[in-house]
Amino acid sequence: MRQKVATGILALAFSAACVAAEGTPVLIPRASTTVTPITITGNAFYKGSDRFYIRGVDYQPGGGTGVESDPISNLTACERDIPYFTKLGINTIRVYAVDNSKNHDTCMNALAAAGIYLVLDTDTSKYSLNREDPSESYNSVYLQSVFATIDAFANYSNTLAFLSGNEVINSAANTNCAPYVKAVTRDMKQYIGSRGYRSIPVGYSAADVAENQELMADYMNCGTTDQRSDFYAINDYSWCDPSSFTTSGWDTLVKNYTGYGIPLFMSEYGCITNTRTFEEVAALYNTEMTGVFSGGLVYEYSQEGNGYGLVTISGDTVTPNSDFTALQSAYSAQANPTGNGGASSTSASTTCPTKSSEWDVANDDLPAIPAAAEVYISAGAGAGPGLSGAGSQNSGNSSTESTGTASAGSGTVTETATSSSKKSEGARAPTFDFRALTVGVVILFSMAGGMALL
Repeated sequence: MRQKVATGILALAFSAACVAAEGTPVLIPRASTTVTPITITGNAFYKGSDRFYIRGVDYQPGGGTGVESDPISNLTACERDIPYFTKLGINTIRVYAVDNSKNHDTCMNALAAAGIYLVLDTDTSKYSLNREDPSESYNSVYLQSVFATIDAFANYSNTLAFLSGNEVINSAANTNCAPYVKAVTRDMKQYIGSRGYRSIPVGYSAADVAENQELMADYMNCGTTDQRSDFYAINDYSWCDPSSFTTSGWDTLVKNYTGYGIPLFMSEYGCITNTRTFEEVAALYNTEMTGVFSGGLVYEYSQEGNGYGLVTISGDTVTPNSDFTALQSAYSAQANPTGNGGASSTSASTTCPTKSSEWDVANDDLPAIPAAAEVYISAGAGAGPGLSGAGSQNSGNSSTESTGTASAGSGTVTETATSSSKKSEGARAPTFDFRALTVGVVILFSMAGGMALL
């Protein structure tokens, strides 16, 4: 699934760009208005020394139109919606797709000024894993777009986390995609580290599928540090008002995830089977759950024709629905626990699940990063293709795909024979002459105070 603010809070920043020898523009990451970055200790998020609970909404206006758009490169949308985020009392939004060729300074700074963090999916409809053919769609063209999105958002201090995928596995029949999801997570972590960014958490958003959601949780948290996800997020619609902690099965959810060694939160929740009064908020931010969960994101902010919208948007006009008022009241009524809310200070790995009728993964091997994508790790991804790029799902070929497996912790690659049934070569990855790239001194000037030199 997926009133105007005073312009004074929209801190503007000047960003410089360097240009490759052949004239290809390469965007430089920007910095944002200063807020305290979110970090991880044990199985919880922290803002400084204080436990941080995600209180938020999923945000993708226009997501139901079939035309992908980027809400946080849109100044009008930010001015329109941030006051309503403030009224709700949220501290986080999740955005499912952005245009990585655009500048996001103004909206990200406005969100930061309002105390709002971003959980960002790095995929788009054109640049993502294809669950029908994960090996072909895991290619350097795809990773170039993912890495370019990281570049575009890594220096915003209110970028809370990146999502390496959303519901790639959505049934018991496509768990064979798991190694590719985990490989993308590994690659993103490696890219963040190699490019010298702060340690921005990377994780996966899992579908509400009883057969394998917990198996995937174990899989994303098993192995060595370089293989393990930084957090795990679940989409869950099992609490349908009127309900309770036990009637909904959330007590079992907590029991099953107790002892899980990385932060866990709900990346989507909010069943609409009945009238939504958001009774589950009182449970989610209560100590009966906070030892395991770090809050969640309600699906979704805007009405997109599926009945989940908290508000209805028409042009520049926002009309809150009854769900908006109910969620506002629920958030207001339930404070966070004092102290650490029962969180663990240690981060324990799990045991990788074994192959079964519900888990089609034979061993712990992961596909090696495609050789063409290794160039990006050391030299940078270059300019992002945006939402109108040619796409990556059919770009797999002998030059762009992974050709082996990588050993955990070492990066060692074991080459494997190319399958004789390999599809004919498709679209090529865009090429960037990084050796010819000359990078000048880039200085970000602050118009609001607090911008940093890169």
